[in-house]
Amino acid sequence: MKILLKSATIVDVSSKHHLKKRDVLIENGKISKIASTISPTEKIKEVSLKNLHISQGWFDSSVSFGEPGFEERETIENGLKTAAYSGFTSVAVNANSFPITDSKGHIKFLKSKAEGNAVNLYPIGALTVGSKGTDLAELYDMQNEGAVSFYDYKNPIANANLLKIALQYTQNFHGLVQSFPFEKSVARNGMVNEEVNSTRLGLKGIPALSEELQIIRDLYILEYTGGKLHIPTISTKKSVELIRDAKKKGLNVTCSVAIFNLILTDDVLEEFDTNYKLLPPLRTKEDSKALLKGLKDRTIDGVTSDHNPIDVEHKKTEFEQAYFGSIGLESCFGALNMVLGIEETVKALTGLKQAFNISSEKIEEGNLAELTLFNPDGNWEFSEKDILSTSENAASLGTKLKGKPYGILVNNKLALKK
Repeated sequence: MKILLKSATIVDVSSKHHLKKRDVLIENGKISKIASTISPTEKIKEVSLKNLHISQGWFDSSVSFGEPGFEERETIENGLKTAAYSGFTSVAVNANSFPITDSKGHIKFLKSKAEGNAVNLYPIGALTVGSKGTDLAELYDMQNEGAVSFYDYKNPIANANLLKIALQYTQNFHGLVQSFPFEKSVARNGMVNEEVNSTRLGLKGIPALSEELQIIRDLYILEYTGGKLHIPTISTKKSVELIRDAKKKGLNVTCSVAIFNLILTDDVLEEFDTNYKLLPPLRTKEDSKALLKGLKDRTIDGVTSDHNPIDVEHKKTEFEQAYFGSIGLESCFGALNMVLGIEETVKALTGLKQAFNISSEKIEEGNLAELTLFNPDGNWEFSEKDILSTSENAASLGTKLKGKPYGILVNNKLALKK
């Protein structure tokens, strides 16, 4: 297949074409020519879009699709279509299904369901059997089958010795362990950030301490064992400081932040809207500012949508009974682009590739075409008509966004939102 991208502004700091407007010719999945103007000598597919920008393909390190077991929330097929139209060329899929993804057979199933799609699906294997936190799962076998990380989604590792053993064991095959920063004995039955708003609204709080205690413990264990540790979706000012100090000490630790913790605070809880019941919870303005600063100085390695579809039955109910989680793929870019410049936004959406050992192809002639196509300009408001997911539990409803993805070009496939 031959595709010609016309007048595309290239956003890639590693490329000599960075911030230059160019025609880009792709042949059989590779970039064959980049020039000011390319006049094809044969009939090929031309892509000419308003204010077209392209960058290296975006990667989301934390998405949940439901399938297998919870297809009413989201299927892999529709989830990957949503990811493509949201600008993501690669997604790491959590072990958040039934059965839990804790064996090489489960990894193989996920990969087989993704065959033929443009988006690259990278399975995350559960760290423990059934994500129960007792026995380590088949980590080595799962990695050999294609797992890029090991994580009991939203379940903290309560047993410190288990984390120690996991970090020691995975060093033999360069595995990546994730530990959710959540000390349950401190958080107890909390639902929202423990602060003024939780007290005023009568909602049980989750103190920042529950996150920070777990991070302190995990960093001490990492310093003792070595290995690679990823701390997903941090949410407090102190967490940023702890990880910043750990990186200065030379520890091999990375972390992410969920998009909603950057753009929203617990002030939105006034209406008791369960779409805002998230884990980690929405924190304070001071926390959001610290997270943005941490993202800019590379303490935080990247942003995730933390896309988690929940069916109506478990979301549109009393606040106390509602499940945690929100979809986020569709609004992630526009929300991030509201608070960061376009170069910083692209860095944040590609910054976790290295941690998860996902290849990056800079935009140069001869390289594979793994591209996200987008328009960074234009303010708009996210509404129900913009939801592509099967579930509609979107914390971004009514949020002001800037710019829209057009789609992706990857694996010799062009997927553009109509």
